[in-house]
Amino acid sequence: MTLTKILSIVFLLGALGLGFMLYKSVDDVMQEEKRIAATESRIIEKLQMLRDAQIAYIATNGEYAGNWEDLRKFIEEGKIWLVQRREETKLLAYGKEETTVFFDTLGSVNVMDSLFNERRYPNFNIENVNIVPGSGGKEFEFFADKVERSQREIGVFEIRDPDPINPKRRANNKEKALRVGSRTDSSTSGNWE
Repeated sequence: MTLTKILSIVFLLGALGLGFMLYKSVDDVMQEEKRIAATESRIIEKLQMLRDAQIAYIATNGEYAGNWEDLRKFIEEGKIWLVQRREETKLLAYGKEETTVFFDTLGSVNVMDSLFNERRYPNFNIENVNIVPGSGGKEFEFFADKVERSQREIGVFEIRDPDPINPKRRANNKEKALRVGSRTDSSTSGNWE
């Protein structure tokens, strides 16, 4: 074998090795992004469930749940009232209309049966309602309080992922961590929407 053939084989093997390393590094990044997206999707689903529970809690009790135990107990034992709204409009003698609104309570349904039923969330476990999916057992940060707006106190809540797996969400002291609600406004939206 001549030196040219030996060098050609060595360079070919080196090029194949570098090509495989390049492919592997790109594939690893893509797999990690898929894993992060799947985990964040599960976290968002859990935050949406918790938002629904808090909205039902404030509709029933007039304020947001202040801790995990109250929220968990409400999900297990609470009821959502079914209310029908009717309007009657009468034409008055001088041409104006008068509208009367009636609210009739039709009954109630259990929170667990209506919001967290097996059809909607087949893998729902009440014991893990406060655990961040894919975190190894870490709890969501939970905040509920009242803030003053226009000489009125309004209820606020925030449920937040304490340790995001996405490096972009960890930047600037985790300010972009997945969360629902707000500590300062009466908002129930999530920052992923």
